[in-house]
Amino acid sequence: MHAESESMETLAVHGGERRPGPDGSVVYPIYQGTVYSIEPGTGYHDLPYIRLSSTPSQRYLHDKLAALEGAAAAVATASGMAAVTTTLLSVLRAGDHLLASDCLYGGTHDFLTRHAEGLGWRYSFVDVHRPETWTAARTPQTRLFLVETITNPLMRVGLLREIAGFARREGLLSVIDNTFASPVNFRPLRAGFDLCLHSATKYLGGHSDLVAGAVMGSDELIGRVRTALNLYGGSLDPHTGFLLARGIKTLALRVRAQNDNAAALAGFLAGHPQVAAVNYPGLTSHPDHEHAAELLSGFGGMLSLRLRGGEQAAKALLDALRLPSVAPSLGGVETLITRPATSSHAGLSAEDRDRLGITADLIRISCGIEAAQDIIADFDQALAKTQP
Repeated sequence: MHAESESMETLAVHGGERRPGPDGSVVYPIYQGTVYSIEPGTGYHDLPYIRLSSTPSQRYLHDKLAALEGAAAAVATASGMAAVTTTLLSVLRAGDHLLASDCLYGGTHDFLTRHAEGLGWRYSFVDVHRPETWTAARTPQTRLFLVETITNPLMRVGLLREIAGFARREGLLSVIDNTFASPVNFRPLRAGFDLCLHSATKYLGGHSDLVAGAVMGSDELIGRVRTALNLYGGSLDPHTGFLLARGIKTLALRVRAQNDNAAALAGFLAGHPQVAAVNYPGLTSHPDHEHAAELLSGFGGMLSLRLRGGEQAAKALLDALRLPSVAPSLGGVETLITRPATSSHAGLSAEDRDRLGITADLIRISCGIEAAQDIIADFDQALAKTQP
């Protein structure tokens, strides 16, 4: 069964696979070589070369990534930030303007606020829940609309179908970072987005042992992204690509377990007297729950919370937990916990963090695949130690 399968479990295992593989191999091998013989007349960007993302290992991985998002093509990058920056560099020119969600991953926010002006770009941050802000910010020079499926770290879900429709009507390229949802929970290209990107370090890899990125879309757009990637040099090493392809095969099983664990933990925390607020779109109390339930096939493995005891209680909770590691990444098989103000969003000014609700006492949790009752029991004992 190949990429046309509708089942994500089957697609993750078989999408993009070579049948039969080289020399009959069921597991596609690593092609580490940098030098390949070529046919006369081969174009530069078609040379088999690691920096050009065109070796057999890389082409195999690209086919597997494309299958996950139902895309015509894909390209892997050396990190999630390489996916973001290379995508923008491939489509924007000096004098162009872009619209961007006002709550982006810290690295993406920093790239725009610190480097866009030097590249000759202008940008406007807009509210992904208020279409009037999109219209007001649109200029004749606007070329692109950049959003995230589920925002980090407040787990907001914007009006994604409306954003894709707005971009299409206005002649803008729509780009979405689908890292937090993964293709298991949302398929952006089906919803009308032009390009989808991932920090594959997170759910796609899934085991906290690699750094990679991915961009999926049409042949034409991915061709532009890959050409820019060739020139900027952010290609992915074949060994890392092998680990990523292996991790993808269990993606559906892992993400569905993480969805279940996050829902169970969010429900427990929402009813705990020490907890002031829980941000999880699967809760009916979440401001985006209704339209998130229509968009997503699962609410994800990420949630965040604030404690009634403020920053000191937050620090005490991190100290008291035994099961999760205090670490800034996410999407792995183990549960992780962090304070975004000191990790993913440390690059933002304190004023910007407070405006976005990323306060010093906010705690973000990436649920792993451990037993839900064990995660909950650990939080229960740790919360008891946050009381004054």
